[in-house]
Amino acid sequence: MPATHGFHPEALFEYAEAANYYLAEASARVADSFVSDVESAVASLVAAPTRWPVVEEPSIRRYVFHHFPFVIYYRWEVQFERVSIYAVMHCSREPGYWHHRIERNA
Repeated sequence: MPATHGFHPEALFEYAEAANYYLAEASARVADSFVSDVESAVASLVAAPTRWPVVEEPSIRRYVFHHFPFVIYYRWEVQFERVSIYAVMHCSREPGYWHHRIERNA
């Protein structure tokens, strides 16, 4: 069975907010590029979820974008074969602001 993925609702909001920001403040081309990069990142996470190292507990991993100042914080939930995305974080944000989103007992 192939792996699946899901965004925490606040992470999905961050993703949409960033895409809308690039659309309003840069251009449709830049916004499309950002969306493409996020979608490509998610596909990479699903294809090889343990490729990126655990950066904090409980088993939280970080994917760093190359062309945009963003990172994705996620967890590979092997028992469900699922990538859970907790944050699509701009690098200027306060580290750890998203920790309340993690289900500690998962």
